[in-house]
Amino acid sequence: MTGVAVVGTGAWGTTLARLVGQGPQTEAPSAEVVLWEHRPERAAEIERERENRAYLPGFHLPPRLRVTADLADAVRGREVILLVTPSQRMREHARLLAPLLFPGAIVVSCSKGLELGSHLRMTQMLTQELPATARICALSGPNLAREVAQGLPTGSVVASADPLAADRVRLALSTPTFRVYTSDDVVGVELGGALKNIIALGVGVNDGLGYGDNAKATFMTRGLAEMSRLALAAGANPLTLAGLAGLGDLIATCASPLSRNRTLGLELAAGKSLEQALAERKTVTEGVSTTRAALELAANLGVELPITEQIARVLFEGKPVRQAVSSLMERDPKHELHGLSEG
Repeated sequence: MTGVAVVGTGAWGTTLARLVGQGPQTEAPSAEVVLWEHRPERAAEIERERENRAYLPGFHLPPRLRVTADLADAVRGREVILLVTPSQRMREHARLLAPLLFPGAIVVSCSKGLELGSHLRMTQMLTQELPATARICALSGPNLAREVAQGLPTGSVVASADPLAADRVRLALSTPTFRVYTSDDVVGVELGGALKNIIALGVGVNDGLGYGDNAKATFMTRGLAEMSRLALAAGANPLTLAGLAGLGDLIATCASPLSRNRTLGLELAAGKSLEQALAERKTVTEGVSTTRAALELAANLGVELPITEQIARVLFEGKPVRQAVSSLMERDPKHELHGLSEG
């Protein structure tokens, strides 16, 4: 087995395919990288134009990157498969992929979310659907697709219970501008990437209401505490939430105008309903489904998520955003490290 396949042609999937396809790094210079698009006409268009004009316009595909609509062709003989599909469609794609994998293939979840209903992390779901021989990893970090595509420097984390698999993915993705670290804390890396989208929704509301930088810093910090409480209860190392997949991703998602979750919060603050805002988007905003799933997971683990609860009421019950902020500000005070220490 050799080479890399990327399943999913959104902005991030296309960016990762370009990243691997451009490098001389650790892949053989002649090794083909394959990008899978499920619609034949779209696959043919991207291959012909050498550009994904729908999701990553302005960035040409490198010569050794090929686009196909044939999933078996895409993954045949590939050692590393990057799954870059929306979290609520990951199980569907895993089922398609399962009978096509070579024994020992490394499958990497590159999506940041929790499955609705089961509230499973993506690697948990992949473990259910893929053959036992598959080696499963998760990739997460402060990785806004357009900045990575531009070659701007950043870092990321690949986590796996299999250190050799994590190291292989690190080697496949590392470039002079994309620095990849490894971790064995799959729970912390995945929950950090998923839960920060919820906090970014609230930061967008804060910015839209003009509440200022003090409020933003307070909200992000309390959001990180909330993320850490849930991750700790789920079995994560709390230090992971202070790393690239937690704090790093939180900062990027809450600060950038490229963040889909932050911009959705801005639209809610401007008076749009969730239905209106989502109808105007062609890309998935993962924080919406993650809000529901995180509350289900927290209820199972007995963890309090006051920020997530208020965001859910804004999203799904139509609670006015200013009232949601007031509800948070008027809560009974607690020790700052409540739920994180014995304080």
